[in-house]
Amino acid sequence: MPFEVIETQNLFSGKVFNVRRDKVRKKDGGVMELDVVEHHDSVTILPLDDDGNIWFVSQYRHPAGEFLLELPAGVIEVGESQAECANREIQEEIGMRAGRLEEVGGFYLVPGYSTEFMHIFLARDLHPSSLEGDEDEIILVEKISLDKAYSMAETGLIKDVKSLGALLLLKPVLYN
Repeated sequence: MPFEVIETQNLFSGKVFNVRRDKVRKKDGGVMELDVVEHHDSVTILPLDDDGNIWFVSQYRHPAGEFLLELPAGVIEVGESQAECANREIQEEIGMRAGRLEEVGGFYLVPGYSTEFMHIFLARDLHPSSLEGDEDEIILVEKISLDKAYSMAETGLIKDVKSLGALLLLKPVLYN
């Protein structure tokens, strides 16, 4: 490992994440401090129906100050598998459950300062099954054709990085 952790100081413990400051020694012997956001791993799901539509959510994001078109996503709860989380999230956000759920990859969202790793799932064979959503979410469900969704991503109409990353990972599978 390029850095040896000398000391860790917890700076903040919150509802969604914690923040710590690590004092590290570099290979050259120098010392520096790095702030790290500790965040549970998460999932993003691309729900694809039998008609070739992707189910998106238009969700109000307070830090952005606007509604963003996104794929359903959420944080993996303690004791929950990645697949269980993926099915729970689409039940909460779009009122559907997947008959087939396939993990296709994943990525770190912001590895420069966060520990969060996002697992990407393709959900097929959708059938109605809803769970109550989170109280802080304002969500509108939108079905968009596969070709239109990729066009929207390519022209900047989709601004959400997790959705863009999932669409990129899934393009070879969806256009196979």
